[in-house]
Amino acid sequence: MPTRRTATVEFVRGSVRGSRRRALATLPSLFTLANMGCGFGAILVSIRGEHGLAAILIGLSVLFDIVDGAVARKVGAVTPFGLQFDSLADLVSFGLAPSLVAFTLFSEGRDEWDLLGWVVCFLWVACAAIRLARFNVTIDPTADKRYFTGLPSPGAAGVVLASVFAFGDQMQGRDRLWVLLVMAVPALLMVSNVRYRSFRSLVSPRSGKPYGPVAVAAVLVVAVAVAPVVTAIVLAYGYLSAPVLVPVLTPLARFVPASVKEALS
Repeated sequence: MPTRRTATVEFVRGSVRGSRRRALATLPSLFTLANMGCGFGAILVSIRGEHGLAAILIGLSVLFDIVDGAVARKVGAVTPFGLQFDSLADLVSFGLAPSLVAFTLFSEGRDEWDLLGWVVCFLWVACAAIRLARFNVTIDPTADKRYFTGLPSPGAAGVVLASVFAFGDQMQGRDRLWVLLVMAVPALLMVSNVRYRSFRSLVSPRSGKPYGPVAVAAVLVVAVAVAPVVTAIVLAYGYLSAPVLVPVLTPLARFVPASVKEALS
């Protein structure tokens, strides 16, 4: 028969296991909160005119957004709450923050072009909100999990932050109207039916062998350290134009090693 001592021990063990499970379930939300915090910080510093710092904060938001999903799948803490919280954070970081960064760069005060800037930047926010809402309500068990329908909002935000790094000085003055294309094109692609690769396997490899993802991460770290602006432009605009580039480059796939294909599958 169980004694009072054994019952107490089992109670304590159960409490520890419960606390551990709760801690693991909370961990992804902490990364989501960091994502939102960086997006909010980007909004604040862009108002002060620190657009480079705002772009860096949006980049950190992208990183935290990738990590929170990977952590949630790793610890088995994918929940409806986490899904909704992640979307709200994404609307701040990849909806409001990029649009405000772009508008503060574009606007020179009250002139004849400001209304056009308002419209295009609101188009970005609206498309980001629609994209996130559609993602939340579209549940298709037969869909290919390797692809997103429409440009993901972090990828769209990446185009803005890369453009700020590379062309921030040219986003001001009378030649600044082209910045509206930087906003309008990714915004419309967010609500399109164009398929984009998710690359989820890079952060959550199904094979359990992370050698491919680790190698890719190492190459990216070196590239960012050596040529950060060029790397940002290549990654952001390369992903933006991937639906056009992939069919063109597909014949070259036969030269890619099988191990690399497995890591990206």
